[in-house]
Amino acid sequence: MPQLLTSSLRRFTSPGGGRAWRAAAAATIALAGTACSVAGHSPAGAVAVRTDCAAVRIISARADGEDPGPGVIGSLAKLITGQLSASVTRQAVAYPAALNGWARSAAKGDRAVKADLTSAARRCPSQVFVLLGYSQGAEIVGDALGGGGGGALGPVTAGVPAPIARKVVAVIQMGDPRRMPGLIFDKGSAAGATGQYPRSQSVSLAGFAAKIRSYCDRGDPICAGGHDLAAHFGLTGKYNRSASRFVLGRLRAAGIS
Repeated sequence: MPQLLTSSLRRFTSPGGGRAWRAAAAATIALAGTACSVAGHSPAGAVAVRTDCAAVRIISARADGEDPGPGVIGSLAKLITGQLSASVTRQAVAYPAALNGWARSAAKGDRAVKADLTSAARRCPSQVFVLLGYSQGAEIVGDALGGGGGGALGPVTAGVPAPIARKVVAVIQMGDPRRMPGLIFDKGSAAGATGQYPRSQSVSLAGFAAKIRSYCDRGDPICAGGHDLAAHFGLTGKYNRSASRFVLGRLRAAGIS
């Protein structure tokens, strides 16, 4: 990770800055919860049955530094689930989500997402997938689809095979460190921004553009090269409803509502 970003984030993760980190994360969760309370009600009469071979599997990849589980991006998974009548399984990616040793952590996450997709596709051949990721989690869901690694991130790896990739109907990335400027799926106020680890052509997501929405705001140190951590922490509260509308539209196009 570049020195400027590393030192900036270390202020929040160091013993003296832990309270600031937790306060910022708590504010993010509170904002996300507000969005869910406003827009997360189930349709009248809808009953979403959670089974392993549900119609939809939502896989959430938490941000670096978050505790194991779905993390803040799980608020979006909950919002989407609450608006579906179809059955849904929600799953969190098990990976380190480590700030220190970023490349190793992301590589493990990339492998974990691919393993989750491959296993689910084998067990539940008619199931479709929605991938959600925040910060390092946004990186690994993109890597699983388009390929990972390269440069400071280590050896280039391939994305999942095409038959599995076709089952992925929607991908939401928030604060993606591999953001590239000028792509049609880039959303948020950071128009033209480049992330800390921009994708090369060999691991481009351009071929999956119709499936993706990637949110980034000006000043975000992860996806826009800025210095404003609040911009990075505030994405779910600001964009959950827009993201959920996109995902629900993609699922409706696949015959799922």
